[in-house]
Order: sequence, then C-alpha cells, then structure tokens
Amino acid sequence: MTLQHAGYSVDTAENGREAVRKSEGSFYNLALIDVRLPDMEGTELLTKLKDTTPRMVKIILTGFPGLENAVTAINKGVDAYLIKPVNATELLRVVKEHLNKQQQEKTYSQEKVAEFVESRFKELETK
Repeated sequence: MTLQHAGYSVDTAENGREAVRKSEGSFYNLALIDVRLPDMEGTELLTKLKDTTPRMVKIILTGFPGLENAVTAINKGVDAYLIKPVNATELLRVVKEHLNKQQQEKTYSQEKVAEFVESRFKELETK
C-alpha cells in the first residue's frame, strides 16, 4: 500500500512460484521479497528471479534477520536488505534510489550500444 500511495504500479504474488510465473510473463522493475515464503526461501526466489529478469531490482524484507541469511542474499544478488518493521519513508527512499540507479544503468547501456553502432558504421563506411 505504501508503494501504491506513492504512485507506483503494484502487483502481488502469494508465493515464490507465483512470483516466478508472473515474472516470466511480464516485466517488473522491482521485487520486494520476504525471506520466509510459503513455498521457498526468499533467497531461493532471488536466484529464480535473476534467471527470468536479470535487471530487476530485488529487495529482501525480513522480520528474521540473520548474518547467514544476509550473506546468502548478497551472494545471490540482492540489491537491498531491510528489516521489518520497515519505516515507510525508508522503504520509499530505498526503492526510489534503486529504481533511479536501474534507469541510469539502462540509459548508460543504450548510449554505449548507440556509440558502438555509430563507430561500427563509420568503420564500415571507410572500407
């Protein structure tokens, strides 16, 4: 509800399998993942989502913080690790920060592809 009130389009999944299925059929910029899901660990879902949508921002939320869990999440590509209860202002700050970073990386990648195409075109023109 916090994200919806801030103007974000939000979808939900009841479990990890549903999240994977949805990510296979649609593009999502961000996933908020609980560590404890009914059918799998949130850290397992991190890997599955990385396979379906590699550039998706993945944020773990947990009421059961632990060093081992945090290290596993980091090793599996989590972008942020937040401990419940999460302050709404902090959640929005972290989401915005990571979505902005995602957009900057996308723009940078597009610019690099354009530069490559332009230089390759010039190279082919001179031959």
